[in-house]
Amino acid sequence: MDQENQMMQTAISLKSFLLKQGNKSNSSLYEHLTRVLMRIIDERPQDSVDMIEDISLDVKRALFESKQNFMQDLPVTRAAERLAKQQSFLFTQESDPEDPLPLPNVSEIGFFLEQAGVGLGREELMKIFLALKLLVDSHALQHCRLWGKILGREQNYIVAEAEYPDDDVDDEVEEEQAEEDTDVSSDDIQEEEILQPPKSTYKPPPPVKKEMRGSGTNKFVYYVCSEPGLPWVKLPVVTPAQINVARQIQKFFTGRLDAPVLSYPPFPGNESNYLRAQIARISAGTQVSPQGYYKVVDEEGDEDEEASRDTCEVNPDFEGIPVANMVDSFTAWVHHIQHILMQGRCTWKNPAGKKQEESSALAEDEELEASEEVEPEVGPPLLTPLSEDEDIFDCPPWTILSSTKLISQHAVAVVRSNVWPGAFTYASEKAFENIYIGWGQKYSGEGYSPPVPPLPEKEYMGGPEITEDVDPSWSDEQEQEALAKQVEELEDMDEDDDEDDDQQ
Repeated sequence: MDQENQMMQTAISLKSFLLKQGNKSNSSLYEHLTRVLMRIIDERPQDSVDMIEDISLDVKRALFESKQNFMQDLPVTRAAERLAKQQSFLFTQESDPEDPLPLPNVSEIGFFLEQAGVGLGREELMKIFLALKLLVDSHALQHCRLWGKILGREQNYIVAEAEYPDDDVDDEVEEEQAEEDTDVSSDDIQEEEILQPPKSTYKPPPPVKKEMRGSGTNKFVYYVCSEPGLPWVKLPVVTPAQINVARQIQKFFTGRLDAPVLSYPPFPGNESNYLRAQIARISAGTQVSPQGYYKVVDEEGDEDEEASRDTCEVNPDFEGIPVANMVDSFTAWVHHIQHILMQGRCTWKNPAGKKQEESSALAEDEELEASEEVEPEVGPPLLTPLSEDEDIFDCPPWTILSSTKLISQHAVAVVRSNVWPGAFTYASEKAFENIYIGWGQKYSGEGYSPPVPPLPEKEYMGGPEITEDVDPSWSDEQEQEALAKQVEELEDMDEDDDEDDDQQ
């Protein structure tokens, strides 16, 4: 018995030794030998003794699991690679040397902007120049320049400023005539409708008419794109209502033109309209030039006063101003873009229009006519010097400096706007340029707080005809009945006394 027990223990110890797993593989020697013997029994080769090494190696290979994936992933195209592929098209467009482009020298502008300490970099400026060239060729623009770059939370806006072609101005006249026709037809339909519920007597003030293309706030047309090489998108015309609401809100741009503008007061349009309104405001406040570079066009016999007031042309007799004089005096710089009035236009427009003319013609009293007249708003004239601009929050509206004091001979005069941070203007001899690189927001002092919503108006005036009385309680009704009985008894007693006095 002891010998049998000893043999069993020896067999158990040997089997446990064979069941130990290897360090490199997860299999044991017992399992490996079992698989090898099972394969030899199944296949029964003739030279099993000579082939046992090969069979053992095949068994190990069958159990081998590769941790390396030999499948190749599909190539992932990054956003930068896609953009580079789109921008490569810009470098394939050749221009005709005999046909001059209506574009300024971007390389020269970039050089002077570097002297002023601002700019977009030479590489980006060159890409923008090629993108502007593509814009001019595709839309047949007469004049185009880089207005600036407005930063956004998701994407940025590269803004190009161009002059309206003549065919666009004709289309604007046709659109306005169509709008007037639709307004008249809608009024006629409302007069014909008889069975209508009662309407409110409140009449909102008539909307201020937008300015014609090629004049005022719509003097130029603007195109935007997020990156050079991407398609240019034409911004819509701006209306006085959009400018007035944009003055009351502060919203950062998202970089998507179709994004809604959530604000109070509500903005009439999406981000493309808000962007166009901000561009008009920035242009009217920051587009400056050396004094004498432009001159106002005086056209005698021009019936359209609106077109003549905001027109200026390059002065061919301008000889330039020394940089030292432009740095020392604010009077050496002037605004060459019209000021936007509180009405939201550059030229004042009577909001009543034809209705006021008809009412004044039918008025019998002169006092009524005088009360209906609206005093027109007048802004500063064109080419007003910067010295007449008002301070904002105890801060001067402009800062003038020189690009360098070490080599004053080759210095450049730089004007920086403190009202619209990001607006710069440089001038060197007869050359100057305006550019804006910023978030498109006006300086608002220490902090901006949105306007508080107005108090709700009372719908009805209080009174016994409208106000509902509170139902009396049971005790109050009893007291009122008792008082009524006492009053009746007193009245009866007074009547009896009166009858006795009459009989006597």
